[in-house]
Amino acid sequence: MATGDRTDPLRGYNFRLEIDGIQRAGFRDCKGIDVKSEPIKYREGTDKAYTSRQLPGMWTPTPLVLSGGVYADDKSLSDWHQQTVNGKTERKNGSVCLLDESGEEKIRWNFVDGWPSGLEGPSLNAVGNEVAIETLTIAHEGITRA
Repeated sequence: MATGDRTDPLRGYNFRLEIDGIQRAGFRDCKGIDVKSEPIKYREGTDKAYTSRQLPGMWTPTPLVLSGGVYADDKSLSDWHQQTVNGKTERKNGSVCLLDESGEEKIRWNFVDGWPSGLEGPSLNAVGNEVAIETLTIAHEGITRA
């Protein structure tokens, strides 16, 4: 990169979801690309300071929450969710891919052993003209930036 060239950050509106065996990738919103740790407070009885030490606790992945339009001819996500409701949980690996303006993949976050932990149907309103939006929540065992 030449001196003076500017690189802008990627925009958050151009992304897709890839899940093993499911082709639907269009979503309006994606939240939960993070992992959190709750610090453990610890203090030995012989410590002279009256403050606690902060030790790293267990890392907990946040569920992915995806919102997108309802498609009449694509039931792949709702079928996957229904399998879980019926007691036949099928865990899948997947990725959230952030794209640039030309549609080229720039960043990928991979999640492992995901399963649908919730499916919220659309809010319906007879006087509105909005797209029907459903929300899928995917619990998983971890997410990392590739």
